[in-house]
Amino acid sequence: MYIAMFNGWYFFWLALCGGATAGLYFLLRKRSTNVQKGVLFGLLMVGLAMHFLKVFIPPYSVDQARMLRDSWFVNICGANIGLFPILFFSKKEKVWDYMFYIGVLSGLIALFYPQEPLAKSNQLGEQLDIVRFYYHHWMVMAVPLLAVLFGHHKLSYKRVFSAPTGLLLVMLFIMLNQIFQSELGFIPLRDQNDFFGIGYKNSSYIWGPGENDAIGAFLAIFTPEMFRTVPVGQFAGQTKYWPWFWMIVPVYVLVTPLSVGLALVFDHKSLEADMKAFRQKFHRSKQHA
Repeated sequence: MYIAMFNGWYFFWLALCGGATAGLYFLLRKRSTNVQKGVLFGLLMVGLAMHFLKVFIPPYSVDQARMLRDSWFVNICGANIGLFPILFFSKKEKVWDYMFYIGVLSGLIALFYPQEPLAKSNQLGEQLDIVRFYYHHWMVMAVPLLAVLFGHHKLSYKRVFSAPTGLLLVMLFIMLNQIFQSELGFIPLRDQNDFFGIGYKNSSYIWGPGENDAIGAFLAIFTPEMFRTVPVGQFAGQTKYWPWFWMIVPVYVLVTPLSVGLALVFDHKSLEADMKAFRQKFHRSKQHA
């Protein structure tokens, strides 16, 4: 199994993930709510178990530094793997909104552009980890999607800001997680204690856009100048991305319209009704003017 963009294995995994989602939908759509929720929660728990059991397979089992580092929740999908089983029992609509929007968006992006498998230099020796990668990113997409399709949660386009706000909170959790790892000696927070280093583990762009990184450079376009400059002290005026803060504007600018697009797939009738009510109110106000 060798994965490259648009080769046979690439499309195999896309088809498998799509087929598994459709299969679960048709298998469970007429079952009771308890059965549906039980299966979905079971998928999340399998994913959580796989996250920790990966220490027994390459590349983690043969690289102690990576095993200690990646057993934590060090990126957005990793954080969701740990958080989703807890959030699953929340009755707050905004929590489920976050699970749906960020789960579906992050899962689909990872499946269509599987950076981790593409970057593996020893794909033959790390096949189990490739399977783990696809299960995890399929899971964070499929579980909230199926929950909405089964009617366990109703989306509203009026709550789309739950997505960027929730994502920034999770990114803050990742940042604190990495600081804690550094304080305990699991990772160096900055290379050689360089003030301008963006960090040893920066897959979620917490510390900056990185060097020669097309995605990070694109995100940086939306970052205000103040969040790219040292304001005071020895390095005042020099370029440095403020950890976490530099992502605030890009996250709202980019995630919000994507979330609106997803919301309208399921909640377009509410938008149409609100637009109709607005037009009627506007016409009445003109008549009374």
